[in-house]
Amino acid sequence: MDKATFRKYGHQLVDWIADYFEGVDEYPVKSRVKPGEIKASLPGSPPSRGEDMEDIWQDFQKIILPGITHWQHPGWFAYFPANNSPASVLGELLSAGLGAQCMIWATSPAAEELEEVVLDWLRQMLGLPEGLKGVIQDTASTATLVALLTAREVATNFSSNDRGIQESLKIYSSQETHSSIEKGMKIAGYGRENLRYIATDEDYALRPDKLEEAIQEDIKAGEKPACVVATIGTTSSTAIDPLPEIGEICDRYDIWLHVDAAFAGTAALLEEKRDLLSGAEYLDSFVFNPHKWMLTNFDCSAYFVRDPELLIRTLAINPEYLKTARDEEVNNYRDWGIQLGRRFRALKLWFVIRDYGVEGIKNIIRKHIELAEEFAGWIQESEELELLAPVSTSLVCFRWNDGITSREELNRINEEMLKRINESGEVYLTHTKLDDKYTIRLAIGQRTTGKKQVERAWEIIERAAAEVTAG
Repeated sequence: MDKATFRKYGHQLVDWIADYFEGVDEYPVKSRVKPGEIKASLPGSPPSRGEDMEDIWQDFQKIILPGITHWQHPGWFAYFPANNSPASVLGELLSAGLGAQCMIWATSPAAEELEEVVLDWLRQMLGLPEGLKGVIQDTASTATLVALLTAREVATNFSSNDRGIQESLKIYSSQETHSSIEKGMKIAGYGRENLRYIATDEDYALRPDKLEEAIQEDIKAGEKPACVVATIGTTSSTAIDPLPEIGEICDRYDIWLHVDAAFAGTAALLEEKRDLLSGAEYLDSFVFNPHKWMLTNFDCSAYFVRDPELLIRTLAINPEYLKTARDEEVNNYRDWGIQLGRRFRALKLWFVIRDYGVEGIKNIIRKHIELAEEFAGWIQESEELELLAPVSTSLVCFRWNDGITSREELNRINEEMLKRINESGEVYLTHTKLDDKYTIRLAIGQRTTGKKQVERAWEIIERAAAEVTAG
């Protein structure tokens, strides 16, 4: 591709993206293709010669676009959001154009120093304790794995990196914890059987009394507690684990405390939600995802640690070919995570914070929370819809329930309801199970979602409920 062609299609693609931002609501939120349909439309072998960019662009629109589920649609209420913004897209484009590989300070000094500054901006924005140091990971799953690895080394006095784990190390989290904890246990060598799920209360938050009981049982049995994972905003219901009480227990027994606030942590930007992070003085590591609710396109996960030296000692590898004369003066973030190679993720985050300002971001988050509270109010006023969990941020968990139908039949009805809701194409919701109750989740957090879309979702939900229960 020559410079003129690049310039032509570069302008064309940016124009298309700008139009996409304006007209994404014209697409069905969820792709309607069948399994294998996209693959069947693509050639089975690569082209031997280069193809014309116009042909590639046309194939994108005809073949690829129908298979896209539109996460930036204002009717997106599924899972959690993974929103972007014009500023973040421009930052990502610039990063791709620069093509920087930011593994150490010397390979791009601006990338390392901007990341250091922007992560401290985030720390201040959330009201996290001074002294915490941040680094960008790709996802919260990776950040949690890094936390588990560091906790492993601290618990074994840094011997397991050399000899492997020689003793039984226990990890504790609630029954509602994210699946990445179990996966991290497997990867880090703890063994999934050493993950102890702690009972939750009626709001699905971890019970500190049960946590301490489990720790005491393990100590008496000769096991070694290594890490507690507390969640601020569980995936199923955004339950908030009681961080102050959990922190006191970890402090008392000298156990690493990792806090997973992947989605709900962004809410702590608001002064009125700052109590979500009450007890943060106890944490050893903390993660939240700007790529979920803070207008920064995937991937961008902010990971903070109290003592970076423990992290570096766990992960650092220092072959001769990576040594530089400046190593003692700078942060080499290759030693702060799993990957050696690193993208310039801080650039798009910098663009977003500067474009919106802290107050602009807070206004969007506050709007989403207010919409969720209003939606929850409609459910409470309904005769046949019920809330199934507290609304701590912007996720609402509910189901249809007439008060007389059996649990099994209720689960069937609500599953069919969700299917019909999503068949509308206008909105997309997902489900979980809470206490074995089929639960419909409405997660508000997409950048362009407003009251109009929430009201439309309510209309579609009421219609689906009426259709499913009519017989």
